[in-house]
Amino acid sequence: MDKDRANRHVDWPSRYIEMAAKTRDARLHTYYRQPLAPADTPISRVPLLALDLETTGLDDQNDAIISIGLIPFDYYRIRCNGAVNWIVRPNLPIAEIAVTIHGITHSDVEAAPTFADYFYALLQAMAGKVIVAHCHEIERRFLKAATMQLTGEQLQFPMIDTMTIEEEKHPYKRPNAIQRWFGEINSPSLRLDASRSRYGLPPYHPHHALTDALATAELLQAQLQDRYDPQTPVAQLWL
Repeated sequence: MDKDRANRHVDWPSRYIEMAAKTRDARLHTYYRQPLAPADTPISRVPLLALDLETTGLDDQNDAIISIGLIPFDYYRIRCNGAVNWIVRPNLPIAEIAVTIHGITHSDVEAAPTFADYFYALLQAMAGKVIVAHCHEIERRFLKAATMQLTGEQLQFPMIDTMTIEEEKHPYKRPNAIQRWFGEINSPSLRLDASRSRYGLPPYHPHHALTDALATAELLQAQLQDRYDPQTPVAQLWL
């Protein structure tokens, strides 16, 4: 968490200029050349993109992305006409892909394009936007790993994490011995569904990339209304 807070001081527009000058991949060069909101831009004026990945596991070095959900939005509205949900064929034996949680079948995956096929469209969707996720570490690690495998370079981008915002509102407190004995929970759950319920948002069926991206976008809008002025600089939120 300390590292995440330190990242809020990153001057992402300057980082993009630096990365554009260094990258050897033409697609990444185009991506980094797109204007990004300056650090002092009010959050109400920043273009956002909710992103959710469904993966075969949590190890970005041995697991893979099998679906990508994206939906553009901002402080005031969610643009459902820009939503996409991509099924991704990973570079893994199909038999190793569990379908129970995601509901993505082996035949779905076998017929799907690869991450490489989606890569340029993904960069176009992300360009100029701050990415929003719930538990940003997963999305950031897997996109970096997939891009590294494809291009030999990392993909860098600013993120707002709805889980981090919720954790700062409800700091985790480790239960003492008596609370453990009686099974008392000392802190509220930070899961996406539990976080949404605290703002009166409706439950959605989890583990579908686009549905989770929509759920995350709605959660951030509620969090912003709850805790942040529309003039809050985006640098206070991005990681």
